[in-house]
Amino acid sequence: MAAQKLYAGAKLREVRTKLELTQKDFATQLGVSLPYLNQMENNNRPVSTTVVLALASEFGMDVTELSAGDGERLVSDMREALADPVFQGKMPPLPDIRLTASNAPGLARAFLDLHQSYRQTHERLASLDEALGREDARAAPSPWEEVRDFFHYCDNYIDAVDRAAEHFAGREGGYRNMRVAAVAALGNADIKVSFEDTDVLRHFDPAQKTLHLSTRAAPESQTFQLLLQVALTNQNKLLDATLDLARFTTQAARDIAKIGLANYFAGAALMPYSRFLEAAEASRHDLEQLSSQFGASIEQVAHRLSTLQRPGAKGVPFFFVRVDQAGTITKRHSATRLQFARFGGACPLWNVHRAFETPGRFLRQLAETPDGVRYISLARDISKPAGRFGAPVRRFAIALGCEMRHADQLVYADGMDINRDSAFEPIGISCRICERKACHQRAVPPLERHLVVDPNHRDTLPYRIE
Repeated sequence: MAAQKLYAGAKLREVRTKLELTQKDFATQLGVSLPYLNQMENNNRPVSTTVVLALASEFGMDVTELSAGDGERLVSDMREALADPVFQGKMPPLPDIRLTASNAPGLARAFLDLHQSYRQTHERLASLDEALGREDARAAPSPWEEVRDFFHYCDNYIDAVDRAAEHFAGREGGYRNMRVAAVAALGNADIKVSFEDTDVLRHFDPAQKTLHLSTRAAPESQTFQLLLQVALTNQNKLLDATLDLARFTTQAARDIAKIGLANYFAGAALMPYSRFLEAAEASRHDLEQLSSQFGASIEQVAHRLSTLQRPGAKGVPFFFVRVDQAGTITKRHSATRLQFARFGGACPLWNVHRAFETPGRFLRQLAETPDGVRYISLARDISKPAGRFGAPVRRFAIALGCEMRHADQLVYADGMDINRDSAFEPIGISCRICERKACHQRAVPPLERHLVVDPNHRDTLPYRIE
């Protein structure tokens, strides 16, 4: 495949603004002419190799940030929004969408917010007739979606919280037994820990200053919940400061995000950044080995791998997703060019859906998206044990993957025929924006293509895509 040209005008302007340099001074330090810099900042020209090297040598910049996934996320999200039938199939050309995401990211996000508001209003009117005219019928951003997008556009890496968790884990060798360290930290705050035979995973009684945990939960879940309480108790000021910067529109979104940040702290303390990155690279990202080494679940390890995006010390850029049996995405993040559908389910050709059929086993898949990028994907069923007879079982599957250029760093790529084109299965993001013409699993036609319907001919699909 031909090398992809790098257009990063918005990022160049951001760097120059932070350095408080004029275009002329910035161009001089980069070793390019003023007109050439102006063209790059306006995405009329790709960023040259000379500029990339100068950014690294002159300013110590992590140049991988130039191709960070933010632009691709915006492009993917805009294409999905524009695939909404409300636009009547009037999909702008992909180059125009890319130009908008790169040159006017603020406008792109405003468009996504507007579309999201439209969807929420439409859904409310369709399902709640009685809501018309009521004070609480006003359309408001979904708190869950607002929090999801916060982590999505932070690259799923929160530096201040991550470093605080790493400091906690390393203090007095606490990483050797995080369960003991967490109980000790809570004890220092006069909080008692009580393990009880109950379905409730965690309950904190502030009046009695007692944390109640379920004995039915797996040991790694218990440790995680202990660390989550440490975050809420000992790191409350840090969490609130982070939330202040996020500027959520509703109190509900802020409350949900606070739990998300506490969860983030717990995972980062259980698997401290530097030690975990080193162990991940040494084991070639063997999830079972990392799970045993850090006392974490397979899901916790996979999710943590997707957060290793610290500037100057980045790990392999992974995508991570969790789905339920209906194919609904319940967790998603991607540091790769592959972006997931914001609404609805994932591509049915993806191996994550087959993981439910093989509980306890890892499924490997070589996949290729319509843009020609190839990935290796790992999927596994991670159903939650009920803890007692008759209790409902929560069933989920996760997928973790990266682009093929990182395959040599994954133990799961060993023995796979990565040099055979036919070994790569075609997958997409959403049927409405998928460009494949002959997909046997297509649910709805793509909005970017003209359809030909012939009543005298029936193939895999009841129409032909031109």
